This record gives sequence, C-alpha cells and structure tokens, in this order.
Amino acid sequence: MRKTFVLMFVAMSMIPAGDTAGKLMTQDFGTSPLFVAWSRFVLGSLIALPLLRPDTLRLLTDWRIWLRAALLTGGITCIQAALQTAPLADVFAAFFIGPLFSYLLSVLLLGETVTRARSALMGLGFLGVMLVVRPNFDMSPGLLWALAAGLFYGAFLTASRWLAPIARPTSLLFTQLFLAAVMMTPFCLNQIPSMTPTLAGLTATSAILSMGGNFLLLFAYARAEAAVLAPFVYLQLVSAVALGWLVFADLPDAYTWLGLSLIIGAGIASALLSRIRTDAPRKSEARDL
Repeated sequence: MRKTFVLMFVAMSMIPAGDTAGKLMTQDFGTSPLFVAWSRFVLGSLIALPLLRPDTLRLLTDWRIWLRAALLTGGITCIQAALQTAPLADVFAAFFIGPLFSYLLSVLLLGETVTRARSALMGLGFLGVMLVVRPNFDMSPGLLWALAAGLFYGAFLTASRWLAPIARPTSLLFTQLFLAAVMMTPFCLNQIPSMTPTLAGLTATSAILSMGGNFLLLFAYARAEAAVLAPFVYLQLVSAVALGWLVFADLPDAYTWLGLSLIIGAGIASALLSRIRTDAPRKSEARDL
C-alpha cells in the first residue's frame, strides 16, 4: 500500500506541475492556450506509441471514441485558457466541479444508483466550488474557463465509464491523446510560436509531466481499487496550492481556503463511503463461509 500511495502522490504532483509549465507558457511567453493543449496531445501520443495494439486501431472507427476525445480536448483547452489569467489553486478548485458533474451525468445517462449520503456530499463539494468561484457579474474570465473545463472533464469521466468495457485502459489512453491531436491540428498549425530553448523546455515539461502523471495513475489503479485511491486524487489541490505559492507567489484568500476544505473533505468522505459499501458485501460473504 505504501508503494501505491507514493505512486498516487507523485502522479497527483506531476499533473499540476505540468499545468504550471503551461501557465508559464501562456502568461510569460504569450503562447496560445490552443498550442499548449495541442503540444501536450502530440508529444503524449508519441510517448504512448508503445501502447499501440491491433485492437487500438479498431477503436479509431468508433464514433464514441471520437466523442470522448473531443470532450477531453475541450477540457484541456479550457483549463489552459483559465490558467492564462487565474491563480493555479483557484483554477484547480473550480475545475473540481468535474467529478460532481460526472456524478450527475452517470445517474441520468448510465443509471447509476443515487444515495442520499452521496448526493449530500456532492452538494457540499458544489458549495465549495461556488465559494472559490463566487459567481457574479465581475467574476474572473479565468474561473469561467475553469468551470467550462470541469464540465468538459466531468462529461469525459462519464464517457470513460461508459466505454470502459469495450477496450483496455492503455488503448483508451492512446486514442484520447492521438485523436485529440488530430482534431486540434487544423486549428493549431498557425499557433506554433517561435521556439526558444526556454519555451521548448517548458513545452516538453508540460507534456511529459502531464503524460507521466496519467501513466502513473494507470499503474496505481492496477495495484489498488478505485475506492481506495479516490481520496488521493484531491492531492492535486494541495499540489496546486503549493506550486501557486512557490512559482507565482499566489496564496488563496479565506473564502478559497474554505472552499478548498469543503471540496477535499466532501471528496474524501464520498470515497470512504464508497469503500465502506464495497467492503460490506465482502465481510458478509466471509461470514457466510
């Protein structure tokens, strides 16, 4: 379990670190958010080439796989646009509306079970997101982009559950990267900036850290159940706060701290509730034996 925790800790640190590099590209070098997202998908596809299998190529003819990749494309592009103007921790907090939206879509579209406790915790997490965003007529455009990114990502998560039975996780990972790169290429060829060694390094860092974090997630989920690992996903918020302070000297205000606490607390409680429900039938079966 210790090795699994280390995998999750490193993975959840690498993903915000990749977005930190992306924020530096858009904020300090004026790079288009479209290019940041596209370069991630292109380099990620190249890194993931060893995952290519004959059944992976078959998936490319399935419209559902294209839809899933399009949802991811929207999410990554929107979060890069958000990072251009909004603090890292605020963006990640607003982005975490994604799991809440995924829960709603999974109930409505996939027929997943609704429980009062889980719904109450989702409502608590939504309140946390609203404390961070504080919607009004003067709210930051960056936070609007972050909310849009979260909605895209929530739909992507639901699509991933929907399509999980049709392919292995590594095949789904490759297709989402490759198809996103294909879909974005016509819009990004004129967005490629003049490369300097620093910008090239940030481009590679952004793609490698993001891809590496997702690779480590695959290994972690192969070693432990999703219900066990789910609370560790919220380490992304902790990493985002730390990186925002270290790199950009940004610290959340009191309302944002409260919102972060509600989001993390509701997420951990929801994951623990899922774990209890999963363990209960096992204990009952053990007693029967």
